[in-house]
Amino acid sequence: MPEQLPFEKPVIELRSKIAELKEFTDEKGIDLSGEITKLEDRLEQLEEDIYGNMKPWDRVQLARHSQRPTTKDYIHHLFTDFFEMHGDRLYGDDAAIVGGPAFFEGTPVTVIGHQRGKDTKENLFRNFGMPHPEGYRKALRLMKQAEKFSRPIICFIDTKGAYPGKAAEERGQSEAIARNLIEMAGLRTPVICVVIGEGGSGGALALGVGDRIYMLENSTYSVISPEGAASILWKDAGEARAAAETMKITAPDLFELGIIDAVIPEVRGGAHRNVTTQAENIREYLEEAIHSLKKKDKEELVQERYEKFNRIGEYTYVNDANTEE
Repeated sequence: MPEQLPFEKPVIELRSKIAELKEFTDEKGIDLSGEITKLEDRLEQLEEDIYGNMKPWDRVQLARHSQRPTTKDYIHHLFTDFFEMHGDRLYGDDAAIVGGPAFFEGTPVTVIGHQRGKDTKENLFRNFGMPHPEGYRKALRLMKQAEKFSRPIICFIDTKGAYPGKAAEERGQSEAIARNLIEMAGLRTPVICVVIGEGGSGGALALGVGDRIYMLENSTYSVISPEGAASILWKDAGEARAAAETMKITAPDLFELGIIDAVIPEVRGGAHRNVTTQAENIREYLEEAIHSLKKKDKEELVQERYEKFNRIGEYTYVNDANTEE
């Protein structure tokens, strides 16, 4: 059974009631179709009310859902002939980053993404989706290979952040992230980024410098977690819900601010409800992006990418005379 989130409780209870009536009908042979139809209509309206008016903290919980589809799930549904490559050719391999060449609708591409686990054992193996510097260096190696062979790069972002441990810092975590930012900005091949879960801090941004940046409807993208922001602002991580409300970290907020290019609709109740349908939703955006970006020459791609990120963070200054400058 999928993990049940607090705000979903009314929906889950009603679904359970409908299931009980259907089971009772099958066992006793009593016709309760009228009552079941009424409850199903009520469920439809309830789901629309709850999932159509989610608060930022609700979306944070869905982005962190233990069964939320991962990079490898989407690779399985969207690409063919994927060949995973390992190692950064400097230190070792990092299971928190997966990547390699594949075909998307017959087009050769390179796919790279954060990879977290769905149970304790896998999360330990994947370091809970928090990469070490060798993970980012592996990603960069694959990006440079893709550039050499003119393959579009598709990045799936899903991490709480880069691993902050002592060993990662000793091996150059900050330098690895900074180098990825610099190199991605100048890649002479299309780069498409999709935030599929949590997009946390520089650990996410190291795969996030692209020509197109998309977010799934219930994903988040921020410089710090709501708990971290609450600890700084109110000295209390328990105020994470309030922080999420003010941080503008959800896909609709970031689209309105011009940080991302589009919000990819999710299956009602979250992407984990139907990964096949969710993958098809993503496919439409990847098809359009690759089709339009491949028409541009290399210099145009780099220049437009520079202008795109240069626009982020613009502000209007109002002086004492209340006149805009």
